[in-house]
Amino acid sequence: MDKKSFIYLDNNSTTPVDPRVLESMLPYYHDRFGNASSDHSFGWAAKSAVENSRETIARFLNADTKEIYFTSGATESVNIIHFGIAESNILPNSNIISSNIEHSATYDSLNYLSKKGIEIKFVPVNKLGLIDPEQLINSIDNKTLLVSIIYANNEIGTINDIKAIGDFCKSTNILFHIDATQAIGKIKFDLNELNVDFVSFTAHKIYGPKGIGGLFIRNRKPNIKLSQRIFGGGQENGIRPGTLNVPAIVGFGKAIEICSTELEKDFNHTSSLRDLLYNNLVSNIDGVLINGSLKQRLPNNLNIRIEGISANKLMLELRDLAFSNSSACSSGSTTPSRILKALGLHDEEAFASVRFGIGRFNTIDEIDYASTEIIEAVQKIRTLNKKYLSFT
Repeated sequence: MDKKSFIYLDNNSTTPVDPRVLESMLPYYHDRFGNASSDHSFGWAAKSAVENSRETIARFLNADTKEIYFTSGATESVNIIHFGIAESNILPNSNIISSNIEHSATYDSLNYLSKKGIEIKFVPVNKLGLIDPEQLINSIDNKTLLVSIIYANNEIGTINDIKAIGDFCKSTNILFHIDATQAIGKIKFDLNELNVDFVSFTAHKIYGPKGIGGLFIRNRKPNIKLSQRIFGGGQENGIRPGTLNVPAIVGFGKAIEICSTELEKDFNHTSSLRDLLYNNLVSNIDGVLINGSLKQRLPNNLNIRIEGISANKLMLELRDLAFSNSSACSSGSTTPSRILKALGLHDEEAFASVRFGIGRFNTIDEIDYASTEIIEAVQKIRTLNKKYLSFT
């Protein structure tokens, strides 16, 4: 293909808004701009749109509409659960179980709670970045308030065995929360098959708008008690009060509607392009190694390390490609990725790692072009390194 000005390969960080989603949102910025809490025709129209989206999302997840709440994003959804559970269940020596490959929303909020006297047990993963359900289950005791686990990791794309953990939590009446931000809309997700009590997710990972997230709270469990974290109006049954972002909620519903009909298509498209990129690179570059599991992995995620190559240098050479050297939440950090270190990687290996996120709108031509650019950049860097070493 001819050289493009830019190719976006960072869809695990965020996705472009699907044109169909944008089209669904636009009327609610101007013609149907009412407050969903207002008791007149403009408010009724807005409220109807909100409830239609809630119903679409609930149907996709196989949940009840009363179990779906709107938030500002997955980070807020995670924090609502962590602090809501911790503050409503203050017990001596209580603990929360998690893992050492959690998104920073989970990792940081739980570390904060540890300073408030709650023991946090971060269960380690294996070298493929997967949680051993048996090891996690063995860490649970009668003081455990909550188990909080990431379904699919945002950096390395590994998919954990949530069902095995959920089955045990249900049998022992332990509350179970999952961060499904990267999973929903990319892989099959059915709440009737997963024994989870809370699910955090968001719109902007599935071609919806930023600033709108979702929270599932199972309403059939009497031991769920959440302290209120935000105070104001009575919106979202007090779980997340405040004027509802109607256009974003409409866009969220539309994004989920598209996922409900195109999930298999997107899965096959992104996984085939991911595999094409990986095969192109390993066939033409020595020392390309996968981070995480190729088998238990999101279809659109490729996280690799290239021996002898600094990820930062590679990114500087490839200004026309958008990809990352860590998660978006820690991209400004000068320390190696906490997730990659959890796999047992040395600092040098972590700093040599890059993440590619394939999306709905990427093409074969783009992947072929990106592959060529990456191969040439690696060869250039290695040649320059050899020249530098010959002078030292």
